[in-house]
Amino acid sequence: MAASTKKNLSISSVDDQSQYKATWTQRAWFASGCTTVLISLAKSMLILAAGAPTGPRTLLHLIMAALLGYLLADLSSGIYHWAIDNYGSAKTPVFGSQIESFLAHHQYPSEITKFETAGITYTMAGFVTVAFLPVNLFSNDPIFLWFVAVFTGFGLLTLNIHAWSHTPRRKLPPVVAALQDAGVLIRWSQHTAHHRPPFNSSYCVMSGIWNRVLDEYKVLLALEVALFRVMGVKPRSWSEPISEWKPMMTQDEQPVLH
Repeated sequence: MAASTKKNLSISSVDDQSQYKATWTQRAWFASGCTTVLISLAKSMLILAAGAPTGPRTLLHLIMAALLGYLLADLSSGIYHWAIDNYGSAKTPVFGSQIESFLAHHQYPSEITKFETAGITYTMAGFVTVAFLPVNLFSNDPIFLWFVAVFTGFGLLTLNIHAWSHTPRRKLPPVVAALQDAGVLIRWSQHTAHHRPPFNSSYCVMSGIWNRVLDEYKVLLALEVALFRVMGVKPRSWSEPISEWKPMMTQDEQPVLH
């Protein structure tokens, strides 16, 4: 999943290094998304600090809220990735550029590692800002705000986390490598199945925790069948893989520019 602008999506210009630089607009959206996440976190902590002394029950609720936010962020990444990979085209309203970007990623899997963070996360950062800034303004529930902070924080960084799963281990920040080893973030060995024929599994790209459930129980296949029966639309995964789609390189074969 590469950045969702046509500048970044142009297959003919993948050798143009300038396209990997984030624009000031993209950086502004990224900053606003990060600010929204931090507001959720700070407001939750301030409300807890100003209230009655917290006990084990409050701590348990915070842990459960964080875990739920973490799990839902990974599940959301998989469902969205599946939908973009299988339905629509570059002409689809609103999502067209993102669909083009996701399909381009299958042709050039390692390209995602070359983009600046803001350049691949600004779309999600914009969504986080628009959808959750009002939540921060009107909600005074510290547990819910804590959930929002974790959910939006991981959600905002999902594409960058995805990029790390394509990055040679020697190029990863030590903390990222440690989180991948601990299973908190998806790693190359988990994500590689998505870039192997028939390209129809392992859609979750944040932690990958949900991939086994979605794949073993054929949850997404069931959704595809239901959509076909109701709307008559076949997903791309039912056809032979596009000839231009390339398997993912081994983790240490991928060139990375910094």
